[in-house]
Amino acid sequence: MSHSSGTKFCDETRDIIPISLPGEKQLCSSRSIKTKTSTTVFLNSTRTSTFQLSMKRFLLLQSFVAAALASIGPVADLEIANRIIAPDGFNRSSVLAGSGGTFSLPGPIISGTKGDNFQLNVINSLTDTTMLRSTSIHWHGLFQAGSSWADGPVGVTQCPIAPGNSFLYEFSVPDQAGTFWYHSHYSTQYCDGLRGAIVIRDPNDPHASLYDVDTDDTVITLSDWYHVVAPDAGLVPTEDATLINGLGRYIDGPTSPLAIISVDPGKRYRFRLVSLSCDPNFVFSIDSHVMTIIEVESVNVEPLEVDSIQIYAGQRYSFVLNANQAVDNYWVRALPNSGPLDFSNGVNSAILRYTGAPDQDPTSTQTTSTNPLVETDLHPLENPGAPGTPEIGAADVNLNLAIGFNGANFTVNGATFTPPTTPVLLQIMSGARAASDLLPPGSVYTLPSNSVIELSIPGGTIGAPHPFHLHGHTFDVIRSAGNSTPNFVNPVRRDVVSTGGSTSDNVTIRFTTNNPGPWIFHCHIDWHLEEGLAIVFAEDADSVATQSQPTAWGDLCPIYNALPPDEL
Repeated sequence: MSHSSGTKFCDETRDIIPISLPGEKQLCSSRSIKTKTSTTVFLNSTRTSTFQLSMKRFLLLQSFVAAALASIGPVADLEIANRIIAPDGFNRSSVLAGSGGTFSLPGPIISGTKGDNFQLNVINSLTDTTMLRSTSIHWHGLFQAGSSWADGPVGVTQCPIAPGNSFLYEFSVPDQAGTFWYHSHYSTQYCDGLRGAIVIRDPNDPHASLYDVDTDDTVITLSDWYHVVAPDAGLVPTEDATLINGLGRYIDGPTSPLAIISVDPGKRYRFRLVSLSCDPNFVFSIDSHVMTIIEVESVNVEPLEVDSIQIYAGQRYSFVLNANQAVDNYWVRALPNSGPLDFSNGVNSAILRYTGAPDQDPTSTQTTSTNPLVETDLHPLENPGAPGTPEIGAADVNLNLAIGFNGANFTVNGATFTPPTTPVLLQIMSGARAASDLLPPGSVYTLPSNSVIELSIPGGTIGAPHPFHLHGHTFDVIRSAGNSTPNFVNPVRRDVVSTGGSTSDNVTIRFTTNNPGPWIFHCHIDWHLEEGLAIVFAEDADSVATQSQPTAWGDLCPIYNALPPDEL
């Protein structure tokens, strides 16, 4: 089983050129592109017939999408570099992750097994001054127990990695398995392309009997894509295209290739759905097929059958799909809540292709969802139940987080989060402990160890719904958006929750402070985070101060602080 996944480029040469075809936007390639069969396609003739151009275009695009990059990890180099790409047929520079000289959108899957020690050496080869040149990587959903220095958010646990430098992230995953992802956590850089999936498998997966296939090819990523680089995109830009596994189309654009997800009739597939979004949420569905959800953000759940999934930025779901329909092509749909809001000409779409089906676009039709995912229907398979006294407001620490907007920036309880020049972790290591001593002012909350924390976030604020992500923990959602009845018995446990779009919403979550570190809690709409929609929890600061960091971590800030402006 295989699928066409990701905009893929070979780096045999770094001489990137745009290619214009009659009546189309520019496509992009290197001067020579080597396919997996070592066929080299040269695109250097200015006197080429329409037929020849069409053939060259076909071969060029085949070289982009012929195969997904092999996964890497748990020990690997992850290089960050600029490449010109056209994942939807529109030519633009980007920030990509790769390994072994090959880069892709999304980046290579990082894979491992429960219990692994990860050693990921991030190499910063960024050169394009129209975008940020420094970088950092966050390993979304991984607890980083005892290694908070490796969590990645700039201003919280580290300074950025300067161009021309590298930094080794090392951490263990003794008790985690499931679907995660990685992305830049430096300003809005991941909107320019630096994002990819992480899969950590459990040899003793309790759901193993429910599926036959779980490979790199069963990862499905959803992302928004912009035709303007993030630093020039404005405060909250509207995406130009939805990319599924790194490919898509845009309104009035060329009929660019779509991702092909291939299945064999009669087999059961574990698909790992990952939202790499900078902004929109998506309603995901596959024509004529139902999906049985078995995992939510690294937490196994009681199997739940649905026919559509609304997925917010940063969220992940594993679902089982039984390839039990007629051999054919079926539309895979990811409708965003902004941007192009239909499926004309294959926008917001990919293709589920049964082995033996013709190589063509589907003719399947969308039906109205009658069994959509409802968050309160999700229940943990193991160790269900929220911590603490089963009553709203009865935790050890109860915080109400009121979101505001002052016309220029977001606020939480009146304070805008601005990444401090000295990361919160370094402040703690330097002796600061009290919230009043930690920067930025009003945005850092100290939490005691081994305590139950309850957070409530009233909904209906400007820019809602806001998908909030907590670093260092999963949490129990005891009150979901659209529901006023709390559940302390078996609420969904996850690391990203939507606050809801109604003023009647008041999402409430609980977690236990069992992981010392400075953990950021932020909106995962990256444009909103850039405008200050975040706070930091300094959890058990005394214990944090006893943790050790590698020497290279201490070198990040002085190297970054010495950079000229065009290398920031």
